[in-house]
Amino acid sequence: MIFVTTGTQEPFDRLLEVVKIFASNTDEKIVIQAKTKLQFPTNVEIFEFLSPQDFKKHFNEARLIVSHAGMGSIITALQNGKPIIIFPRIAAMGEHRNEHQMATAKKIKEQNLVDVTFTKDELISSINNSLNDKSINSRNKINEFASNSLLDSLDQFIKS
Repeated sequence: MIFVTTGTQEPFDRLLEVVKIFASNTDEKIVIQAKTKLQFPTNVEIFEFLSPQDFKKHFNEARLIVSHAGMGSIITALQNGKPIIIFPRIAAMGEHRNEHQMATAKKIKEQNLVDVTFTKDELISSINNSLNDKSINSRNKINEFASNSLLDSLDQFIKS
């Protein structure tokens, strides 16, 4: 199952249009958390709102997460070793109030922690590649807590 989350700020039909195209060409179950008027194939289930418990349930059951470039989704995926593809909102297209998601996506891409896509073709290709990747569950995982080296560095910085 693929879990798609768009956040709660604004509609994100540019992402959902790509998911709709992908869904029309697969039997893979797709669960979407978003407010939209778009119509989807029968393999797609849409929830306008999910409680934190239901969000966590779908997140944990998914074999792939597709998301806007929200740090909450990215960090949750990394903490759980869950593969995630991000597709940032673009403020210039009215999808957000500023370009912080684009800045986040570019920085995350530099670190090569998650798949970052910027176009329809990149997103569809990345979804297909991720679903066909036999090592999909052994992707990057981060600890829930800061490393000792980071804490030591912060401690030295504060004391100096």
